[in-house]
Amino acid sequence: MSPQFAGKVALVTGAGSGIGRASALAFARHGATVAVVGNEPRSLEETVHLIGAEGGKADAVVADVTRPEDVERMVATVVARHGGLHIAHNNAGVFPRPTPLADLEPTTWDTVLGVNLTGVMLCMKHEIAHMRAHGGGVIVNASSNIGFHGRRPGMASYVASKAAVSALTKVAALDHIKDGVRINAVSPGASNTAMSFRPGENEDDRARRLAATVPIGRVAETEEIVAAVLWLASDAASFVVGHDLVADGGMTA
Repeated sequence: MSPQFAGKVALVTGAGSGIGRASALAFARHGATVAVVGNEPRSLEETVHLIGAEGGKADAVVADVTRPEDVERMVATVVARHGGLHIAHNNAGVFPRPTPLADLEPTTWDTVLGVNLTGVMLCMKHEIAHMRAHGGGVIVNASSNIGFHGRRPGMASYVASKAAVSALTKVAALDHIKDGVRINAVSPGASNTAMSFRPGENEDDRARRLAATVPIGRVAETEEIVAAVLWLASDAASFVVGHDLVADGGMTA
């Protein structure tokens, strides 16, 4: 355990699996009390158990980030339980099945934009409201390198949502840095999570595809993405404002 975030309360959305779970574990390992947020209670409790098994402190908050009342309650619950909120990693996201734009159902568009973009906006709105009234804080949003290059046919809703998160992060950062709230984003490339697989692909297929398309020649481990999240959340990045840190093995270089 490291004391880097000792005395801090960190909130992580989408913390039931993947990068969200890895981030929650990492914040706890570095001393933070972690609120793990998602809409699947069982997976959240698994994350809480994993943190507790390592001697960390965490609890679960069930919330749907697309619902304003859920997000407002989420922040209020964290503050009531732990006395404050200092760090937020807005990581919740969905990844739709590839569909050409002409065949894309409006309901799919609404779902993806609702979670990936509106969810981030709602989380920031309520996180910032608390942070600026209590001495400031740090927010790290989850975007994606795909928002920069768009080279993913059939993924219009996802690409649009992540490009918008990157832009929203910059505007929010400028709106609120004088309130003491420092906001940035992380844009991963292909990471070792379920989202990195294409339909029908196994691990060997994925490895061959990434070896041919990613300059570094492999998928990122979740810990490598989490390292960027933790750095942006730390005092070491105190002069970094409105930045989108791309961690994609060179794909956007």
